[in-house]
Amino acid sequence: MRTIRHLMALLLAAALGPAPALAAGSPCYRGVNLSGGEYGERGGIYGTNYTYPTEETIAYFARQGMTIIRLPFRWERLQPALGGRLDDDELKRLKDTVGLVRKHGMAVLLDPHNFGYYDKTQVGTAPATNAAFADFWARLAVEFAGQEGILFGLMNEPHDIKATDWLNAANAAIRSIRAVGARNLILVPGTAWSGAHSWEKDVIGGANGTVMLGVRDPLDFYAYEVHQYLDVDSSGTHPTCEGRDGAVEAIAGVTAWLKRNHKRGFLGEFGASTDKDCMSGLKEIYATMSGNSDVWLGWSYWAAGEWWPANEPFNVQPRKGEAERPQMRLLADAAKAKAGAGACAAVKATGN
Repeated sequence: MRTIRHLMALLLAAALGPAPALAAGSPCYRGVNLSGGEYGERGGIYGTNYTYPTEETIAYFARQGMTIIRLPFRWERLQPALGGRLDDDELKRLKDTVGLVRKHGMAVLLDPHNFGYYDKTQVGTAPATNAAFADFWARLAVEFAGQEGILFGLMNEPHDIKATDWLNAANAAIRSIRAVGARNLILVPGTAWSGAHSWEKDVIGGANGTVMLGVRDPLDFYAYEVHQYLDVDSSGTHPTCEGRDGAVEAIAGVTAWLKRNHKRGFLGEFGASTDKDCMSGLKEIYATMSGNSDVWLGWSYWAAGEWWPANEPFNVQPRKGEAERPQMRLLADAAKAKAGAGACAAVKATGN
């Protein structure tokens, strides 16, 4: 039985405008996270402890109509010493993978998948100071500055840092990116795992929906990255979707917040099993974003990748001889939908 809160969310979505069929106006970016580059410890061996997607996998998702790949990696492997140069071998692996994604016509969202930490030190705390975080982004931004179809995601899911402290770190990184001449689109998460369901709640050090309005970008070419799962606690760790109604409500709520504040958003992680409630929830989330592509730049599903466990309920990575998973069919239908009028022009207005 649907909750009163969910019915209120549906009324809110109606007030925002109709949620048409996906083909009527999908966001510009529709894709997946290709997991693997973030695996293991910093000293892990490539090909044994961590990996990047092969061209075969990248080509598969391009054929499915995806337009973006969110590419996770570990900050510590790319920059082994804070304030130091980027590791040549790891940078080459990252660049080679980016090149393969671009070869197949998709954009890339670079994702330091560190949860607001360098090793075990929280960003903003010595030695992982805001200046060190900004230095990392300056070095990485130089390598991809101005390249078409390359987006910068500042950090995956900062979670136990105060919103006010995270804002300072994010603004430091943005300043450094722009200072080296990079005009790429920047995606800015909030704290508290950047959850859509808690975006306007004071979880730690202020509500993201209030504090993160303090983002400052000289080019004003950024969007907010939120994450949302459909399980009972929005963690993405359960195969059933008791949190389905809340997740649908959360996306509707962030949509209203984006419109109210004249901002843009990107759903960087979401995912679900083949459970009936999960699948229907995914459809409603797609519909909300498709009906509001003026504020939603896109989405990337979690997850896929050659090493992603075959028995993981959210997995959409194809296995040889395996039938395509229902989530993949739904994802492909959404990915192949025509972007809304002006949806892609908006993400190329300044940087690309």
